[in-house]
Amino acid sequence: MYKIMIADDEGIVIDSLKFVLEKEFGKECTIEFAKTGRSVIELAENFRPDISIMDIQMPGINGIDAMKEIREKNKDVIFIVMSAYDKFDYATEAIKLGVLDYITKPMEKNRIISVVKRAMAIIDKERARRSNDLMIMEKMEMVIPMLESGLIYSIFLQNKFSEDAYNYKNILGIKEEYGYMMTVVCGERDEDSNLTNAVGSSVRLQNHYPELRSYIKDFCGGIVGNVMSNKIAVLVPYDKPEMDYSERNALIEKTREFTRTLQRKLSGDFKIGIGGVKEFSKMNESYDEALQALLNANGRVAHADDLDLRCDYEENYPAETEARMFELIEKGDYVGAGNAAGQFFDWMSSTFSDGLMDIRLKILEFVIHAEHIMHDKGGNRYEFKSRTDYLPTVMGTEDLEVLKKWFLDKIVETTQKIENNRSDKSESLIEKAENYINKNYMKDISLDDISRYCNISSYYFSKLFKQETGENYVEYLSRVRIENAKKMLTESEASIKEISYSVGFSDPNYFSRAFKKYEGVSPTEYKDAL
Repeated sequence: MYKIMIADDEGIVIDSLKFVLEKEFGKECTIEFAKTGRSVIELAENFRPDISIMDIQMPGINGIDAMKEIREKNKDVIFIVMSAYDKFDYATEAIKLGVLDYITKPMEKNRIISVVKRAMAIIDKERARRSNDLMIMEKMEMVIPMLESGLIYSIFLQNKFSEDAYNYKNILGIKEEYGYMMTVVCGERDEDSNLTNAVGSSVRLQNHYPELRSYIKDFCGGIVGNVMSNKIAVLVPYDKPEMDYSERNALIEKTREFTRTLQRKLSGDFKIGIGGVKEFSKMNESYDEALQALLNANGRVAHADDLDLRCDYEENYPAETEARMFELIEKGDYVGAGNAAGQFFDWMSSTFSDGLMDIRLKILEFVIHAEHIMHDKGGNRYEFKSRTDYLPTVMGTEDLEVLKKWFLDKIVETTQKIENNRSDKSESLIEKAENYINKNYMKDISLDDISRYCNISSYYFSKLFKQETGENYVEYLSRVRIENAKKMLTESEASIKEISYSVGFSDPNYFSRAFKKYEGVSPTEYKDAL
């Protein structure tokens, strides 16, 4: 349906146009008209026309000025101008207003129909574009909550901010390099700083999740996770590395009001913990602080920076170097871990040259913690007496350079074991899988069969197999079958069909297609070329 407005002070012109348009377009259009500049402006506000056929010369406000007024309220209307005067200045003004066409009176029927059809085509194209945009928007409204939940889970499930989380961040258009976490907790009532009935509250949160998510978005514009027990995690991007006192105070007051709003609109009691501002790579730390803030405070809202939850290091203590060293140990980066350990030792020896005992204790602490990480990663045998010589060696050494060498050797050795065990485990699994395939390629072996044989999930096996071999499981199995088929084509007189069945293909036609994909020729052509 198209809404067409006619503006002309001559009744005969209006009647003629209505007759032509109704005869040509029938029920496809609704037509309204006005005879003065003022009345056409008022009509346009109520009628909201798609197409407006305007006479320039009308009583009172002329057509050009009327179009300017209408354009202010309706950016999408398509103007078609008609006039008994072929004046250049009018035509120029009309062009500025985006008029589709300028027609002089008396108008030809075919010319009018042609111009209106062009206008309708433009409208159809714009409506299709708008419909497509709305469809995309609707789909995004369904997808974005899943992407946001994916980002939150990436933060929870990684000791460090993973590559997946950075991908989510980019997809969601988050430009900020910093942020803080909040945890929204729901319960029935507050008893001794704890909200009761977590299970019932979890069900209630699930039932009201779309509504609650909308409230949180309006409140802080944050990235909202799914309901976990009676909690919802929220990541709020922030544009600075720190939040000053006045901003923090304002945030707390705003959050307190928000909890009251939630209590009014949703049944149950609410508390919110807020973590400190961190780089995105440390959002899991901010979430831990948000949880700790709730545990250590009595009010509805608690901010980690108010509660002094963090370890306060002495001046110049290289906390970042320490943290980086253990991150690199977890990654199995023995070169980086060794460099970070060396930097830390150099700081100790230059800052506390008279603190030999403290240096000894610190390197023992670091080495034992590194070994704890190694054992947590799996693949290493723990032996109770494996550290028997640590204390005598360290306590019996007076030379700082000798101590440094012992310290770095232990850090590098431990980190190498983490990396080697990771690689050995992958290689042994893949080697086991390859041996199984080479012995059983002629059978109908599925991904689930071989994953079960290797005793790992099919998802993890598939990912690991592609990572180590460069091929997915199906490609590798097909290649092994083709290689064995080539041997049979060379060494036996069996038919193509027999060879197909012998190497594990149940369909000879599929075998021929697969063979040609790998070898560039059909099995028959391959055999003939021998």
